[in-house]
Amino acid sequence: MGKVKCECGHVNPNGTVLCESCGRALTEKAKKEKLADMRYEGSARRSQTYNKTIIDKVWNFFSSVKVGIWIIVLLLVAASFGTILPQEFYIPSNVPAETYYEDVYGTFGKIYYMIGFHDLYNSVWFSALIAALGVSLVIASLDRFVPLYRALKNQRVERHESFMKKQRLFAEQKGALHDSEIERVKEELAKKRYKVRVENGALLAEKNRFTRWGPYVNHVGLIIFLFGALLRSVPGMYIDELLWIREGETLQVPGTNGAYYMKNNGFTLENYEAGEDPEVFNEAIDRVGTVAKNYQTDAVLYRDENNELPGAKPDLAKVQEDSIQVNQPMKFDNFAVYQTSFRQNEMKAMQFALTNKETGEEFGEITIDLFDQEKSYELGNGYKVELRGFYPDFDGFSESGEPISKSPLPNNPAFLFNMITPETPEGEMSFAQIQNTMEPLGETKYKMAFKNLETRDVSALTIRKDLTLPILAAGGIIFMIGVIQGSYWNHRRLWIREKDGQIYVAGHTNKNWHGLKREIGSVLDQTFIPVPEDRQKD
Repeated sequence: MGKVKCECGHVNPNGTVLCESCGRALTEKAKKEKLADMRYEGSARRSQTYNKTIIDKVWNFFSSVKVGIWIIVLLLVAASFGTILPQEFYIPSNVPAETYYEDVYGTFGKIYYMIGFHDLYNSVWFSALIAALGVSLVIASLDRFVPLYRALKNQRVERHESFMKKQRLFAEQKGALHDSEIERVKEELAKKRYKVRVENGALLAEKNRFTRWGPYVNHVGLIIFLFGALLRSVPGMYIDELLWIREGETLQVPGTNGAYYMKNNGFTLENYEAGEDPEVFNEAIDRVGTVAKNYQTDAVLYRDENNELPGAKPDLAKVQEDSIQVNQPMKFDNFAVYQTSFRQNEMKAMQFALTNKETGEEFGEITIDLFDQEKSYELGNGYKVELRGFYPDFDGFSESGEPISKSPLPNNPAFLFNMITPETPEGEMSFAQIQNTMEPLGETKYKMAFKNLETRDVSALTIRKDLTLPILAAGGIIFMIGVIQGSYWNHRRLWIREKDGQIYVAGHTNKNWHGLKREIGSVLDQTFIPVPEDRQKD
């Protein structure tokens, strides 16, 4: 593309509106405008100059502020879809996600899982939206930063009178500039921390140019922050897993690739008692009944010494033992284990006795582990019980008479037994729950009588590892620097020159025009140089 040469001799990039050196208007539109468009100093932006190749079109697309806003809107809308149902992180760890969503939420849950909304924030397309926002920030920043930097760097002290007349703050009068007045103005401006340049009797005073780079510093911070967010999808950089571990269980610690195991030695819950701290807790205790004082998991961490041997059985070596409390995590190898939640009195096992209905005589007891059932239970002397069906969350019968379980969690367990005795070698069917026994296939001689229920507490531990935090923190700090830089200062300039017996004074700032006008007025007070007026209303 050809260059544009100004009358002052400066060669400007094609598409420049105001000469980078003297400020003359270079386009017919700019010449007709009453006030100069100073947003980017009238410099040439690539997106408004080139539009031939595919690279140009991609550049122009992402340089648009509207496109950036639409990407942000799409991100917000997409993120909201992840709040309709719980994310995979929050579902029970012992239930596969592909079955959990369909079992609990029906057809909608199945579709939700198939689309990938169950793990929305780690999905490829959500990461692609974040990457698109990053690309938009980079291109939009470069498209504006580079020409603005060139224009501010190349500006001359002697600006053309047409440039000065198109400034919002402007004044002119007949007369001549004396060296003594220029020196006095220069001293007053220096006191107000202006950087002053004088050439051929013309003056340019400027301060706080750095504030013009505030938005671009913001963009740099956001780009670093988004880069850190994308790194969270890289294996090993970010782990945030929930581990539901029951008392007595030893489970593999998620995110450690089988290197670590954890055992729950016991869960403790302590509540505040009435009168313990009357000013703080009495009202809460009266309102809700109980207020938790402390809940913790006594845990033991093990390392698998055979982890690097494929197919080898775990050889657990104790690493550390600690009590995990709220805000007091167990830490190891860049990991932190937090006490997040708990469930008390979860059903663990149920005991039933094979009983003669008429005599009440019992012929043996069986204990059914609700998380690991056996197919049959031998009682001896020809007595045997077969488990024909297990319904962990029984919710009545279907129209065809089949038992229904509304979820895979053992919230309301029910069992279908086949009772084999010497009197009934073919077996009799019994449907049993807690304190309830039914005979779905007719009256029987025997029944499975409920005897006892075993419960245990369950701890919810969050396993967290985040190597992206320094990157996110750096991005956030840089972003705030940009906010402060662009919010608390403003770029101010004052031009004074004489030409052909006429004195011209113009001022410009990117914000706070009243402050600039007042400051210029105090500098030019008691001089013959006219104070510029705000011509915005005109």
